[in-house]
Amino acid sequence: MSRRWRLIVALAVLLTGIAPVLSVVIAGALASAHGCTLHEGFVNPCVILGKDRGETLYTMAVAGWFALVTLPLAALAALALAIEGVAALVRRLRR
Repeated sequence: MSRRWRLIVALAVLLTGIAPVLSVVIAGALASAHGCTLHEGFVNPCVILGKDRGETLYTMAVAGWFALVTLPLAALAALALAIEGVAALVRRLRR
């Protein structure tokens, strides 16, 4: 695998792994900026730009639970990429 593809795969794995965490952070920031209450218990109304976005913010916040799956998988994929990178380096040094 070339360096470019290794970098692309590593970035894709990283973004996939942290996407649920980013979703929670963005939802929390939006709710806080507009004076809304956000928690995982139930949907609270939150008016942003004249529309109630409470359902969307709630969904974004609850999506954070996917991090329990995506972060370990991203860590395993990153480890596999690192091992592959070290193996490629060893092959190059042996030449």
